[in-house]
Amino acid sequence: MAKCFSFAETFDRWLLFSFSRAGLKPTTADLRDGTVMHCWVPKTYKPDKPNLLLLHGLGANAKWQFNGFISRFMARFNVYVPDLLFFGDSYTTRPERTEQFQAQCVAGLLEAQGVRKTNVFGGSYGAFVAYSLAAQFPEMVEKLVLCAAGVCMEEKDMDDGMFQVKSIDEAVSIMLPQTPEKIKEMLTVVLNKPVRFVPTCFLQDFIDVMCTEYQQERTGLINSLFKDRKMSDLPKITQPTLIIWAEYDKVFPLELGHRLKRHLDENAQLVVIQDCGHAFDGKLKEMYKHIKSFLVDPLLSPKKAHQTKGQKVH
Repeated sequence: MAKCFSFAETFDRWLLFSFSRAGLKPTTADLRDGTVMHCWVPKTYKPDKPNLLLLHGLGANAKWQFNGFISRFMARFNVYVPDLLFFGDSYTTRPERTEQFQAQCVAGLLEAQGVRKTNVFGGSYGAFVAYSLAAQFPEMVEKLVLCAAGVCMEEKDMDDGMFQVKSIDEAVSIMLPQTPEKIKEMLTVVLNKPVRFVPTCFLQDFIDVMCTEYQQERTGLINSLFKDRKMSDLPKITQPTLIIWAEYDKVFPLELGHRLKRHLDENAQLVVIQDCGHAFDGKLKEMYKHIKSFLVDPLLSPKKAHQTKGQKVH
């Protein structure tokens, strides 16, 4: 019997309205190499405002991950929110799956929109892309915010036991769940506090709507993050960088945040948000407070950042 109602589809349609109400409109850019990038862009560009690019993680499309931030950011920035390749309406027929290629496609999208310089926020997988964008196109990135970014990990870290998962295949099964049981397992990994009962039918509906398309391609994205990864190959970017990490991150342990801070040295500030996991467990207000101070307040340099309740600044 056909399904009469889908919560996930209904919520996705509501997010369309929410983004539009915030002042964004959808657009696509054909990069003419078999690649099409979908992006939410300002309905009205304000030249007196700085630009801000938001790059999402692996969970779902851009609307699902950034709806909680959009209204606040729109008040201060011209905001651009792309769907990365194999999410939403972005895709490519090319075989590349690296974050470097994702960054090149994002740069092509920005050029198509006439954006020459922007601040960048990247969360989880999006932070890998953000870092690569800053490395490959330094003239395009002004300031960088990296949230739970495991860019400093090495392939050998998996064998050394740094991660909760023991293999890349196990990581794929959790981060790209295909059953309600795997979603429940994912929630225990990305959250610090347990989730109350969620009906299995809701979880299956979410999988049917958001998780079945481009499964093989998304698996390739995760595999490419780990394959042959070495710290010695990681370029050292020069843009002012804010690193935000969760105290109890089980996807990318906090040690990787300290490793990244040491790698970037004086160009970076590390903020540790306490009592939360990889998904930041309702700590969006604390995150936004630090992001706003870093991107908006010209008087607040990384070395002058002050410590606030519930957070540690390193």
